[in-house]
Amino acid sequence: MYTPTPRPPYSSSYSIHLVSAFIALINLGYITPPVSAQINVWPKPRSLSWPTPQAVRISPAFAINDVNSCPNLSTAVKRYQTLVRSEKHRPLVTPALNISDSAPLLQTLTVLVADPGSPLQHGVDESYTLRIPAANRGTGANLTAKTVWGAMRGLETFSQLVWAWGGGDRPLLLLVASGLEVWDAPLFPHRGLLLDTSRNYYPIADILRTIEGMSANKLNVFHWHITDSQSFPLLLPSEPDLALKGSYGPDMMYSAADIHRIVRFGLDHGVRVLPEIDTPGHTGSWAVAYPEIVACANMFWWPAGSDWADRLASEPGTGHLNPLIPKTYEILRKIFSDMANLFPEQFYHAGADEIIPGCWKVDPTINKFLSDGGTLNQVLEKFINSTFPDLVSLNRTVVYWEDVLLNPDVNVSPTILPPDHTILQTWNNGPNSTKRVVSLGYPVIVSSADYYYLDCGHGDFVGNDSQYDLPPGSDPRNGGSWCGPFKTWQTIYNYDITYGLNEEESKLVLGGEVALWSEQADPTVLDARVWPRTSALAETLWSGNRDEKGMKRYAEATDRLNEWRHRMVNRGIKAEPIQPLWCIRNPGMCNTVHPI
Repeated sequence: MYTPTPRPPYSSSYSIHLVSAFIALINLGYITPPVSAQINVWPKPRSLSWPTPQAVRISPAFAINDVNSCPNLSTAVKRYQTLVRSEKHRPLVTPALNISDSAPLLQTLTVLVADPGSPLQHGVDESYTLRIPAANRGTGANLTAKTVWGAMRGLETFSQLVWAWGGGDRPLLLLVASGLEVWDAPLFPHRGLLLDTSRNYYPIADILRTIEGMSANKLNVFHWHITDSQSFPLLLPSEPDLALKGSYGPDMMYSAADIHRIVRFGLDHGVRVLPEIDTPGHTGSWAVAYPEIVACANMFWWPAGSDWADRLASEPGTGHLNPLIPKTYEILRKIFSDMANLFPEQFYHAGADEIIPGCWKVDPTINKFLSDGGTLNQVLEKFINSTFPDLVSLNRTVVYWEDVLLNPDVNVSPTILPPDHTILQTWNNGPNSTKRVVSLGYPVIVSSADYYYLDCGHGDFVGNDSQYDLPPGSDPRNGGSWCGPFKTWQTIYNYDITYGLNEEESKLVLGGEVALWSEQADPTVLDARVWPRTSALAETLWSGNRDEKGMKRYAEATDRLNEWRHRMVNRGIKAEPIQPLWCIRNPGMCNTVHPI
């Protein structure tokens, strides 16, 4: 059952004091990169107090002490201790801070968790406090958190406060900002990324790297859209034929051992793995194993000469489960049981988007039902009434796409979906759909295609498309991309997911997710499509997109995102650039307003 968790109000207590001017350093006849007293942390903490910008050296024997010795935290502690010692990150803009040669080296970071038994679930406390003493005030930093998951967020912040200086004819030093205190906690409890692994397959290594990047950005939900009409790559113990026959091949399936590895990796990084088996639509791949339960399978998606309203699917790959056949539910109950055993996550995403009337209408069984006076809404209601209780009995809160209630062609009545066991995920019509959903009393996850779809702006994947056959000088109409243009990091960063909502309605907004649908994405472009645009989402959902005066802070965020992207690349994530290096080396010169 979902219980709304109050969010702490936005804190405007940033108190980073920056050096009043840049310092020009001359070395071997050329000017080195600009210097600054700012230390970049992404996402920006809710409160960072640093009265006197300074840094201390880190001991070569630096150690992180895990007082509680919790399993998941111990793994994270070892990971971050190795990272701090070995990363040797060199900032694009060199921090110019007071560094005392006589000050003692920082020897330890002690981590203390008040409630180490709190499970990783929606609404868990992720707050932390990090204190790094000033020079000559001690050799040990302290990180306190209520839960293991908050401690992981604090470890990430500490790692980003460390950088390398020197090299060449100078000794290489590891430095860390000192005399600093951070209190931090997320504004929204649900901060996610959706990855579609049906249209194109992603190896385990790519999924793990993505989860690792999410953790570094303090995101906490990997929404795994595992199956769709194109393929069924999930090898389920009770229904193996769905993958053996419906996947792209034996080397493009996820086994139970693979699932265990991904879920475990997520736990060690503070990231929940939320599975989605989309039903009753988007199920054409099921027909290879069970053709008798799938309507309109393997048919051409948009019959020649027909109107768009009479299509069988909204993209190539037809097939909807037939809710009027008992065997449909026999198979689904086994799938639900397997999914509950494989995924400990308390949310289960059941899909229910894009029910296309034409698909069900061509099925003889459903067509007879309609001829006898039934409606398509009743067909969908039968499906929901037959599956929703099964999922709730497995102690799951069920997530549906907004379509289940808002689709104008086929929908169900809110009376059959109680809000205490249901969450809706919006993707259409920007803030309008969010407003409609919360007005009905439902918790909501925001994934507006207008702002959060990472696949937009790359054209379309259908062939023989007359949208591309346009006379020179005519409107290219986003190159045939239905959700174009490309969603820039600024578009993502500036979107307010509670726009137009009153205070009570805003409490029902759990958070948001960016989505990478994979019609035109695969492992070769994964990192660049996801990062650093997903970092923009991460900051807005963690600490907001406004400064202490309530103004949008996208201008200030640009330099920090440049630096964070640079660090992510050094950590092995091939994030795309957002500016030329020249802009970073010449602060302010790439702004629309000239520097003063």
